[in-house]
Amino acid sequence: MASAKVITRRVAILGGVAGAGWLVGHADTLTLSPDFSNVFHAVEDWTKTTQRGLLVGDRLAKEYSTSDISPVFKANGTLDPGTNEYNAHVAQNFASWRLKIDGMVANPMSLSIPELRRLPRRTQITRHDCVEGWSAIGMWTGVPLGLLLKAAALKPGARYAVFHCTDNLTGEPAKGGEQSPGQYYESIDLRDGFHPQTIIAYAMNGKPLDVAHGAPLRLRVERQLGYKQAKYVQRIEITDSFSQIAGGRGGYWEDRGYEWYAGI
Repeated sequence: MASAKVITRRVAILGGVAGAGWLVGHADTLTLSPDFSNVFHAVEDWTKTTQRGLLVGDRLAKEYSTSDISPVFKANGTLDPGTNEYNAHVAQNFASWRLKIDGMVANPMSLSIPELRRLPRRTQITRHDCVEGWSAIGMWTGVPLGLLLKAAALKPGARYAVFHCTDNLTGEPAKGGEQSPGQYYESIDLRDGFHPQTIIAYAMNGKPLDVAHGAPLRLRVERQLGYKQAKYVQRIEITDSFSQIAGGRGGYWEDRGYEWYAGI
């Protein structure tokens, strides 16, 4: 993988344009699946959306320099889903992993990791703040979530993006008592979904995500606490309500008493 470059707030705008130009200039060299084509055709409008997102007043999380990157970035929560299915994906280097986007969309999609890597990317160096009191600075590279949402064509009434993950937590006594098992999931509203710094990350500190940090895909929603940064993401469901999903409060930890909006 080519080494990632730090993208500042100003360069983030140019990065969207450059990514779009690369796709247009190399369209004849790409084998476009129907789902990849949906994203391809959304790129031009995404540039405008990104520019507006940076100008409308939604604050950006602070971004740092490469010299600020923490020498150790603690891996928290699930460190390895450990299921037979996930282990098979690891053995195959996630060659058959698909990110599905469905629910209240006109264009449901299923994208491979190579397809995601060929899309316009954003790299950002940000601080991860955990509800447990620790923090670390890391560099993340991935596809802007807003670009994927635009390509999926949200239906009227859509309000939330729900991230379904492959890890099943079986209880963590160290976090305030035995927790009931459940499949990990998270959700954000679409305002955060279209924020320029909200990305589906596939690389950390210039290298593909490792298993402990959420390989092959994790959410980065930089203005919220660490438990919102869902790892091992397989599906993004667009909905007008999450009341009927799992415990109905919008996330694994939210169902167990945490705040749904974990803004920092």
